Amino acid sequence: MSFMSWSDSLSVKVDAMDGQHKKLINLINQLHDAMKAGQGKEKIGSVLESLITYTKQHFSYEENYLKNNNYPGLAQHIKLHQALVKQVEDLNTKFTAGEPVSTTQVLDFLRGWLVNHIQKEDMKYGEYITSNNTESATA
Repeated sequence: MSFMSWSDSLSVKVDAMDGQHKKLINLINQLHDAMKAGQGKEKIGSVLESLITYTKQHFSYEENYLKNNNYPGLAQHIKLHQALVKQVEDLNTKFTAGEPVSTTQVLDFLRGWLVNHIQKEDMKYGEYITSNNTESATA
């Protein structure tokens, strides 16, 4: 059983974004599996690094997409992205330094943040895109 599963309640109705959100969920599940299997610092570290790298790529893509579609809430959305990246990088720094980091807390934080961010913040742009039929060909 997966730690986190995709559901329609997470769909922003923009295929490109939904696909990327699914990949983020998959990366969180990989991190969970590595931690659950006790696969050591190297494996967990590499999955956590992949998650950070992909999250940054996703945020960059999403921000450009929203800019191209004239999303009025873009500035605030970028601030939320920056805050998450900093939190996750701080966790990774602690982890790689060998400081005690609760894997349960990390996973709960990531799942909670992703679900809350999608359902509260990303849904706003999903509604904007679909209601204004502004979806750009550059998505």
